[in-house]
Amino acid sequence: MPPSLLNRRAAAAALVALPVFWTGARAQPAQPRRATPSQTEGPFYPVSLPKDADADLLRSGTLEYRGGQPSWVEGSVTDLQGKPLAGAQVEIWQCDETGHYHHPGDRGGKADPAFQGFGRVTVGADGSYRFRTIRPVAYSGRTPHIHVKVKLGSRELLTTQLYVAGDPGNERDGIWRRLDEQARAAVTVPFIAGTGGLHATFPIVVAA
Repeated sequence: MPPSLLNRRAAAAALVALPVFWTGARAQPAQPRRATPSQTEGPFYPVSLPKDADADLLRSGTLEYRGGQPSWVEGSVTDLQGKPLAGAQVEIWQCDETGHYHHPGDRGGKADPAFQGFGRVTVGADGSYRFRTIRPVAYSGRTPHIHVKVKLGSRELLTTQLYVAGDPGNERDGIWRRLDEQARAAVTVPFIAGTGGLHATFPIVVAA
């Protein structure tokens, strides 16, 4: 058989095989994501939710909080396949700059009434959420952290804690140290200087 005919047949075979190859590649299912690790709720979840429980923790009613380092904490809530979990609620709660919570169990002192201390938002179609708060601070026995809870309807899907990357207190914190390296990376994020204060991005993945 002439070489030219062999070449034409080889080229034709390659063109026939190519769509099969690419179709197979596109058909590969997306790899499931790893769920954000759960952590203890702790003793200071509000006994009753404050009247002002919106996304801005630096304003409580008519009072404006001027302590701490103002920060934006934002991200998205998705399921294990990466689909936004529209309608989910994200709650956060944390202590004020002096290390006190709005909770009767915090016997060390009273939190500043201007610091809301708790916030809740409902995520939209894209799964995004955003809070205005302060960079968390350390208090006795704990490294800086923000408590986070995700709900969908009446179900609680996740309770975890968010940590500050590079904070020297992390290595001394027993709750943070119980996590393996991959889990630590999932809940420990940098707080980076930007417009309007520090910015922290915390993606949340839940098994919905």
